[in-house]
Amino acid sequence: MNQPITVTVAQKAGPRLTLAIAAVVGVILLTMPLLHLLPADNPLQVSAYTLTLVGKILCYAIVALALDLVWGYAGLLSLGHGLFFALGGYAMGMYLMREAAGDGLPAFMSFLAWTELPWYWAGTQHFLWALCLVVLAPGLLALVFGFFAFRSRIKGVYFSIMTQALTFAGMLLFFRNETGFGGNNGFTDFKRILGFDVTAPGTRAVLFLATVALLVGSLLLGWRLARSKFGRVLTALRDAENRLMFCGYDPRGYKLFIWVLSAVLCGLAGALYVPQVGIINPSEMSPTNSIEAAVWVALGGRGSLVGPLLGAGLVNGMKSWFTVAFPEYWLFFLGALFILVTLYLPKGVIGLVKRGDK
Repeated sequence: MNQPITVTVAQKAGPRLTLAIAAVVGVILLTMPLLHLLPADNPLQVSAYTLTLVGKILCYAIVALALDLVWGYAGLLSLGHGLFFALGGYAMGMYLMREAAGDGLPAFMSFLAWTELPWYWAGTQHFLWALCLVVLAPGLLALVFGFFAFRSRIKGVYFSIMTQALTFAGMLLFFRNETGFGGNNGFTDFKRILGFDVTAPGTRAVLFLATVALLVGSLLLGWRLARSKFGRVLTALRDAENRLMFCGYDPRGYKLFIWVLSAVLCGLAGALYVPQVGIINPSEMSPTNSIEAAVWVALGGRGSLVGPLLGAGLVNGMKSWFTVAFPEYWLFFLGALFILVTLYLPKGVIGLVKRGDK
């Protein structure tokens, strides 16, 4: 069957085109925080809005990569990764709120007439403990949930529904004022991080570079896992779990490891998202956000690592423009885009420049 000439050219370009694009994107991402430090009257200066927007999209790209590890390689479609992202964000937000409050209580607690911090806020004034919480909160929740889910051999659509129910339950819990997480307003009005003004150009630049570093590190980790024996077992688990079990493998341990790792990556992304965007609230746990993350992965090309990054960038970039220019048509456009990609690009956008699945 004859292919469109654009597809044929893209396939012939293959890995070299991918590497060239990655190099250009890398140079741009490393240059942006440096340009942000230029004076405001300099025509080359990157505004705080632009740097924050790109930093937010990079955090979403990490979530897409994390979801690709469990869906694209292990065949586990999670519709609850927004919960892990938000838990990491709340853990970092607790530290930022303590930094803003000084020796007193966070502003929302004073407003609600609280007289002391809840026990689970203990130690959150220390940055290192906050980092531990960023990893432990999503990691332990994923470990407990995954242990019982995989032990019961829950998979397919049932697993997806359970993860969506989990994130919806978390959203309802965090909406309540008595839980001590700011209710529907969440955390905002951050002042300092490690003693530095969180809105200062230098601080924004460092946070942006940290996000780039986490994205590259996550990509390299995923690449190493995908090309190891562990990755091959995951792929076999996705394609033929019963045959894998017949060969003597226990899929539960493999599923649990990649599931917890994916949750921790989402938590780290959430921790970098909060100081850059300046707010975290229960809406980040909305099932809609987790479904949208699945759209990023499907659009870019699941099981390819780079594809989900591309999908997250394309969708969120278009969303930023559409919600300003034509806000009432954004969801229609997103739905149409997803349908077109599913019909004509079953391997996602990355399928145009890859010779085959990875």
